[in-house]
Amino acid sequence: MEIGTAEPIIDPERIDKRQSRSRFSGSGSGRGNGNNGGGGGDDGDNPRSDDFSTRSSEPPDKAKVVTWFLLLVVLMTFGGMIGAYVVISTNGAAEWQPFALPIQVWLSTVLIIASSVTYQIAKNSLFNDNYTRTRRFLIVTSVLGAAFIASQILVWMALVDRGFYLRGNPYAGFFYILTAAHALHVIGGIIALGAVLLRVWIDTAYEPELAYRRNLTRSVGWYWHFMGGLWLVLFGLLGFWK
Repeated sequence: MEIGTAEPIIDPERIDKRQSRSRFSGSGSGRGNGNNGGGGGDDGDNPRSDDFSTRSSEPPDKAKVVTWFLLLVVLMTFGGMIGAYVVISTNGAAEWQPFALPIQVWLSTVLIIASSVTYQIAKNSLFNDNYTRTRRFLIVTSVLGAAFIASQILVWMALVDRGFYLRGNPYAGFFYILTAAHALHVIGGIIALGAVLLRVWIDTAYEPELAYRRNLTRSVGWYWHFMGGLWLVLFGLLGFWK
């Protein structure tokens, strides 16, 4: 070493430690970049992520859930009342005095069966994108539903004229309770029909709206056909299980 100059003293151990740290940090960052890049490539190429985003963008069918819940409640309610009717009718009590059903009951049966047919035509027309035919048969179904309610009122008036009231005769009491409860649920169905009619009143080609209309129409159809089937059960019970 020459006089007047200074050479730095280099520690070999420090050099080795610095090199090892740089290699570790470099490999870590490389792995991180590789993962990020690979993840981005997977998101772009993986069809499962696209399917998930497509499914998540579709609105849930709330009408289906609500309808099945209502049908379950209706089934439990009428199941309890029908069970009580069967038990009391088989006890042979003197107060149980069946009577012949008024002719209006048969008219009610024809009306509610016809309304199920017209609603099915309306639903099929909607799924075929025939809005004019859909609206026409929804209106016809609503009119038939209202006529069914009117026929039920005529049935009750005829029974009152014949001297059958809610009290005194368990058979008459069950008749009033079962038919009145069913009529209330039919009124709810008529309101649902009005909601469907307003929804399809204007034509549209927007796919999410079309899907919503079809789901709503299908769910309301389940409810309406269920009311028709329930009436047939009540008609057979009150008319032939006495």
